[in-house]
Formats: sequence, structure tokens, C-alpha cells
Amino acid sequence: MRLDLRKFLILCGAATMLTGAALVAQSPYKIIDHWKIGGTGGWDYLLADPSANVIYVTHGPRVEVIDANSGKAVGAITGLHGTHGVALDPNGRVGYISDGGGNAVVVFDRKTFASIATIPTETNPDGILYEPTTKTVWAFNGRSKSVSVIDTASRSVVATIALPGKPEFPQADGKGHVFDNIEDKNSVVELDAAKKTLIATWPLQGCESPSGMAFDKEHNRIFSVCDGGHMAVLDAGSGKQLATAAIGDGPDAAGFSDAHQLAFSSNGGDGTLTVIDAAHDYKVVENLPTQKGARTMTYDPKSDRVYLVTAQYGPRPDATAANPRPRPAVVPDSFTLIVVGR
Repeated sequence: MRLDLRKFLILCGAATMLTGAALVAQSPYKIIDHWKIGGTGGWDYLLADPSANVIYVTHGPRVEVIDANSGKAVGAITGLHGTHGVALDPNGRVGYISDGGGNAVVVFDRKTFASIATIPTETNPDGILYEPTTKTVWAFNGRSKSVSVIDTASRSVVATIALPGKPEFPQADGKGHVFDNIEDKNSVVELDAAKKTLIATWPLQGCESPSGMAFDKEHNRIFSVCDGGHMAVLDAGSGKQLATAAIGDGPDAAGFSDAHQLAFSSNGGDGTLTVIDAAHDYKVVENLPTQKGARTMTYDPKSDRVYLVTAQYGPRPDATAANPRPRPAVVPDSFTLIVVGR
């Protein structure tokens, strides 16, 4: 069979593009920069906003806003008490901060970074997300073992749902279902966003103290990271546990790349970023050394970058009856954002 030159060149070009895409997907991640933020205090979750090219980093009583290209500070939301997470309205106008120390969700303007409303919740709101089908914000209250559902139009709590244990990080599937890790029960809950009810609780096998969660919307998969070096992979429709992947020690956050079908776990205990092949066998692609304490992360699909935060620590204080597991103090001005890319 004869093949004309034009068709041959088109086929060659397509093959070259596919080969190039495969090589990009397989090439390892590496640390490409360290951006010093400084200041004092602890931290929790961070969130990339590709539409505005910024990263929101919770940092004690404030949220830092960092340019995702340069690492320069472009603003901050201040006057808070003890921040945990950030959720963003898809209209680009406002954001929502779980201010655990203030038992509230704070609404802020994404242009001026000014606080514009404070919505009381139950005790210690931690993980937070925006649910698109109902246009609600869900703040998971760690100490109250509940979730406060906030109507974004009225900026008020319209439902409080009791949970079977201490909630950690949540995810939404974009189709009206919300999922959350229950840390002290080694399980995942499913909630109906429209009915505002708990509809299922799924136990995790071989996965202790689940914390961070990522979601694969195309294949309806949940990735929960746990202590003991495990990541549980669940079918979000049935709750069936499909696999248990190996990760590093001390994770507190997870991420997912739809384009490359990779799951990430940020492991503060051993200072690594684990990359898991989610397209095939859930095997480890890479364990990238980062820095001790870099337990939380965010993934930016626009740049295919992972951002993590950590700091240097001083000596650990002696244990007391009142504080049997004391944390070492953070060295002032050592707070740093680690940039990971190809």
C-alpha cells in the first residue's frame, strides 16, 4: 500500500507530539526554587489559584498571597486568629477562610484582600471547600465534629451536619457530592450537597488517621493519605477501596493532576513528596526529598507545579502533664514556600 508524502509527514508529526507528551509525563519532578516568606507562627493548608496566578498560604493569624511566578508577596488577609484553609468562589470575586481560632469563616475580596464578612460556625473550622452545584461553602469543624454549610448569597449558615468523628480535608465531585476524611474513625464520609445530609460512611482498610484528600473527577476516585505510609484509593460511587499505595511518613495533604494522572502526597515526617501513578497500578513514580515539616501542598495544573510550605524548628520542649506531646517552636523568619516542577 502506498502512502503519500503529506500523510506520512502528518503521521510522523503526530507520533512526535505523542512521544514528547509521554516524555514530559514521565520526566521526574524536582525542586526548582525556595521562596522565603518569613514571619512567625504555624501554618496549615495552601491553595493555588491558576486564574489569578497566585497562591494562598494560611499562616497563623493571616493568609499570605504569593505571586505564583516570582514568589513575591502581593498581599495578605490579616486580623484573623488561627487560619486553616481557603476556598474560592468560581466568579473570581471572593474567597473564604476557615479561621479555626475565631470559630468562623471569613469572606474576603480577592482584588483588595480586605475582609468583608465574618460568618460564625461551630468550633475550629478546618478543611473548607466551595460546592458548585449548590453554590455553598462547606466548613468542617474539627472540634465540634460537624460541618457548617454556608449559603454564599446570604452569607449565613443554612445547615449544620453532625459527623461520626473528627473531620479533616474535604473534596467535592462537582456533581453534588462532598467527601471528607474522618481522622479518628479511619473512614471517609459522603454527603449530599442538595439535601445537606450524611449518606454514607466508608471504613478504610490499612489506613490510619486519614488527613489529606485528592480527587480524580474523570474516573471518580478518592485518594486519602494516612499515617503509616499509606494512601487509600477509593471508588467514589461505591466506597470500595481499590488499592493502597505506598507514600512517605507524616502526610497532611494530597493533590491530583488530571492531565498526567498522577496523585501526590506531601509528607512532613520524612520530608518527601510522593508521586503515584494513578493511571495504571498506583505504584510510586517518585519520592522527591523536600524538607522536614513540608506536610501540606497544593497543585497548580496550569504550570504543573507543586507548592509546599515548611520552616525550621527549634528544640522540642520537655513534655508535661498538660502538654504530653509538645511541638518544637518555629524559628522566626524561616517560613519558606518550596516550588516543585519538571
